[in-house]
Amino acid sequence: MTRTTHDTHPVQGPEDVSGEATTSRWQQVRATGDAGLATAEYAVATVAAVGFAGLLIAILKSDEVRELLLGIIRGALSVG
Repeated sequence: MTRTTHDTHPVQGPEDVSGEATTSRWQQVRATGDAGLATAEYAVATVAAVGFAGLLIAILKSDEVRELLLGIIRGALSVG
């Protein structure tokens, strides 16, 4: 019996552990390639996103940027 986690990537059940099944499974994985990010790539992307968010917070807290943004908002909301 096979369990399916993805249409193109069935997971071999315990009864399908013969050498032939393992070899054909390995050939199938190599033929289909990577279909997403690995856990390490998710971790790197998360750390980069957190660093970028910290940088944005630091920039937006500065008085110059705050005044610039308030000026833009006031100009957009002013009538005439």
